[in-house]
Amino acid sequence: MTETTARERGGAGALAERVRAPAISASGLRREFGERTGLHPVDLRLEAGRTLAVLGPNGSGKTTLLRVLAGLLRPSGGEVEVLGSSLPEAAWRLRGRVGYLGHRPMLYRDLSCRENLRLASRLNGLEREAAETRISSLLAAVAMNGRADDCVAELSAGMAQRVSLCQAVLHEPELLLLDEAESHLDAEARELAEGLIGPAPGRTRVLVSHDRERALDAADAVLEL
Repeated sequence: MTETTARERGGAGALAERVRAPAISASGLRREFGERTGLHPVDLRLEAGRTLAVLGPNGSGKTTLLRVLAGLLRPSGGEVEVLGSSLPEAAWRLRGRVGYLGHRPMLYRDLSCRENLRLASRLNGLEREAAETRISSLLAAVAMNGRADDCVAELSAGMAQRVSLCQAVLHEPELLLLDEAESHLDAEARELAEGLIGPAPGRTRVLVSHDRERALDAADAVLEL
């Protein structure tokens, strides 16, 4: 089997960077679906506050990797730690610390935009009054405040993606796992999205993208699958 590792960009090698506990570490991480290999063995170390771009052709395991790191999918073998917690055993410790944006919107179509975000706030343990303020602020940031009380089923794909972006960052997570975050977004919406999911102090990001050039521009490290 082929072992895949992340390569650092820019040659950073200071002692402080080496000794700091990583946000993500994995050794021999793999996932099978019956007889089909969904993710070949991966070795990975990503320092806190950095951005990793995950690149590769369709079917190479990019989405599978993100779902494992989010605690949504059990690995078939190997070891993985996220924010100091071993997966899958201690996945519960990541509640409220990880933001995940899937390849498809994880929204209830029969609920409004605001209702979806309220539900997400409760699941992540946000205090109600603070959550309401945060929800209104995020919807305004992606120019969706005028559609806040419309059902998701009534939205275009791009509008639903904007709400999904709000959902991913609602609880101000330490780690953002983004699977094709700019899917269905036009140029204006991409600019708005950058304000929500772009680099920020203390934020670690893993970006899956088919847009190699944009991903490389945003990344500190690259994982080729």
